Amino acid sequence: MKTKALSLGALAACAALALTACGGNTVSEEDIKSGKIEGRGPITYVQGKDNSGKLAPMLEDWNKAHPKERVTMIELSSEADQQRNSMVQNAQTKSDSFCVLSLDNVWMAEFAAYRWILPLPEDQFPKDKILPPVWQTGMYRDQLFAMPHGSDGGILYYRKDLLQKAGITEAPKTWDDMKKGCKAVRALPGHKDIGCYAGQFAKYEGLTVNADEAIHAFGGQTVDKDGKVKVDSPEAKRGLKVLADGFKSGFIPKESLTYKEEEGRNAFESERVLYYRNWPYQYALSKEKLGDKMGVAPMPGFTADKPEGGTSSLGGHNAAISSYCKNKATALDFIKWYTSEPIQKRLLTETTLAPIYTSLYDDPSFIKQFPYLPSLKKSIESAVPRPQVYNYGDVSTTIQDSVFPVLKGETETGPALDGLAKKLTKMTSGK
Repeated sequence: MKTKALSLGALAACAALALTACGGNTVSEEDIKSGKIEGRGPITYVQGKDNSGKLAPMLEDWNKAHPKERVTMIELSSEADQQRNSMVQNAQTKSDSFCVLSLDNVWMAEFAAYRWILPLPEDQFPKDKILPPVWQTGMYRDQLFAMPHGSDGGILYYRKDLLQKAGITEAPKTWDDMKKGCKAVRALPGHKDIGCYAGQFAKYEGLTVNADEAIHAFGGQTVDKDGKVKVDSPEAKRGLKVLADGFKSGFIPKESLTYKEEEGRNAFESERVLYYRNWPYQYALSKEKLGDKMGVAPMPGFTADKPEGGTSSLGGHNAAISSYCKNKATALDFIKWYTSEPIQKRLLTETTLAPIYTSLYDDPSFIKQFPYLPSLKKSIESAVPRPQVYNYGDVSTTIQDSVFPVLKGETETGPALDGLAKKLTKMTSGK
């Protein structure tokens, strides 16, 4: 775990409060059960690694305006699984060292069900200005437990420079388009071995996302909205088989079985992959390195009968108050500030994170600067959530355990998903 102090003053404050706000638990069980949002003073904000390097200066604006209620950012691993583990361990030990948590939206049900986070006052947030699917990610049993501070939808990055050299000027709309494009680029001198397509296929949360997207692209589901397991359906099997066949044919390079977000981005930027599925945060990073050599498009459909694009998982992060946070009133004010429209504009323009406000996707000035915004809005509005279950962490691990051998070519799609369906049914039914 890496801790980034925003100033020497913040470090001193943390040291001085080592046994209180930055260390041992001082919050009573009675206070937790009451759901009271009280207490003012220094807080911590906990999230995954800030790859942009832009967040610390942004948070310093809060510190300048609130010298007695400073925020110290704690950066966890860049890997979602390890982020969740750190936050779960903190909650299980009832430590108040973590105050405001940046939760992947699929962790919401788990953290709310165990009361590791507190309900938020819904009437103090601008619900009517937020994209409806995004707002819903903060809800659990008709209560707001976390305020979205960023959304996410998968988009396709492609090496426009290489495709243009091969005589292709249009963005791909289907996998067939990508296959034609890759064949043309592989015919160029020095590019015969370039990988055609990659996503996040290492055995971690990204694999669950990519597999779930492929399953939904063919009309399948992993777990439906009522909690019923559907992953053994013909549609689900067809979707996963497309990915498996991609590995068998060499369309998806074997190397991508090790790719998480950043490994894949590096492969894309170094011309080892022609098409790459990732989140919007990559836009600013790759644009700085590649400039006009990069193109961006909606996720491609798998077949010609779905030219409008593929299906994206609904990503994003929500800000929640740890039940064991000492200064909850400060935490609530910080969340209001962090999720406000001015800060959302800065997050978009400085880090290209997907905003939560509908108006920012429709603003002509932002569309000119970020031409992918209309496509991203459609992606988010039609995106499908990953399994919404209280034990999501265990469910996701089980999905990875079943899917990874299929992509490696060690097991067949049908038997693997039949076995997965039985495991998930047992897990979600509590039997």
